[in-house]
Amino acid sequence: MLLAKAIPVTVITGYLGSGKTTLLNRILTYEHGKKVAVIVNEFGDVGIDGQLVLNADEEILEMNNGCICCTVRGDLIRMIGNLMDKQEKFDHLVIETTGLADPAPVIQSFFVDETMRAKTELDAIVTVVDAKHIWEHWDSSEAQEQIAFADVILLNKIDLVSEEVLETLESRIRAMNAFAKVHRTQNCELAIDAILGVRAFDLKNALSIDPDFLSEAAHEHDETVSSISIVESGAISSNKLSTWLNQLVQAQGKNIFRMKGILNVDDEDRRFVLQGVHMLLDGRPGKAWKPNESRRNEMVFIGRDLQENVLKQGFQSCLL
Repeated sequence: MLLAKAIPVTVITGYLGSGKTTLLNRILTYEHGKKVAVIVNEFGDVGIDGQLVLNADEEILEMNNGCICCTVRGDLIRMIGNLMDKQEKFDHLVIETTGLADPAPVIQSFFVDETMRAKTELDAIVTVVDAKHIWEHWDSSEAQEQIAFADVILLNKIDLVSEEVLETLESRIRAMNAFAKVHRTQNCELAIDAILGVRAFDLKNALSIDPDFLSEAAHEHDETVSSISIVESGAISSNKLSTWLNQLVQAQGKNIFRMKGILNVDDEDRRFVLQGVHMLLDGRPGKAWKPNESRRNEMVFIGRDLQENVLKQGFQSCLL
């Protein structure tokens, strides 16, 4: 008996009014040949997003009365579990979160539940940024975390601002999140294959898009939210790594929004893929190393008030 293929999941985030529903409509009406199921999450008792979505032949479920990050995570897990019973009806799942949501609990849901881990695969966190109005919300924790968690960023409403403003905004975004792929859009118009099926939650994919994003020049540290990358050759001790990571998340987990790593652990035949969201860690074997491949350990941290020297020293202490 063949096992069902894991369903790729795209999570759409972005501050209020940034264009998330516009993007969702584009996904649902575009002739991309995919059967898409949608979970729409709103803040408030009355659900209207389902009425705003056009041509909704796809499965649309609404989670109302509070944003997804405040709702019991079990509700989302149960909802996706129910969708999995109709798995033959769709081949991609899109979750649109409310503009006031912290994406972390949504991402964590895909790690904490065995069914979710087995039947779904987080494809990308797509964040829509309103180029005109983001400045009014720049200091809010929600807006900053939505940008920091993103794998793909749509710099939307570019027709409403100057090139100078766009360059300043993109520079500030890159200081917060060095590896997200940034697209400039008007009305969220761009190729669907830049949003769906991009496998951007995989660090290797990010490297293939931009091989330089782990370089020293790829990030700055003049903002409280920043990204820090570590590249080391050699092998990592699994015991030392486990001890260090557990101590790290106990001490700094609240400030570590995202952690990603492709590691050579104990010189095993396969890569070790590490994902972290705040205090939650998830690690599992990845692709096999090729016989003559140079084995490098590559880590990325994104968060608030991160200390680069401390992280690098801690990581180096795990080397065999």
